[in-house]
Amino acid sequence: MNKRDSRLRRARKTRLKIAQLGVKRLVVYKSNCHIYAQVIDETGSKILASASTLSKDIAATVTNGGNVDAAKIVGKAIAEKAIALGVKEVAFDRAGFYYHGRVKALADSAREAGLVF
Repeated sequence: MNKRDSRLRRARKTRLKIAQLGVKRLVVYKSNCHIYAQVIDETGSKILASASTLSKDIAATVTNGGNVDAAKIVGKAIAEKAIALGVKEVAFDRAGFYYHGRVKALADSAREAGLVF
């Protein structure tokens, strides 16, 4: 089993647990150059809010999308968009990535901005 398969196995276990809870989820995906966050409804069929380092408003403020500072900005932006839609509680779906570095920075800044998970 390679690194990608291990990550996807961890992601599958997490998503099954979140599906049992039946709550909205904050999904995080990271690549080497960018980080992405989405709030998805309970059924998993509709994206309620999204933010990434490729968004025009965020891309103007960050010089490098693949660092912790960019992840903090994306976390704050996704929390503000979700709260504007009336979503305060979500489950954190880290897509199998370890809770460390950019993923942790995004989660912490989303919590500071008022999102509960």
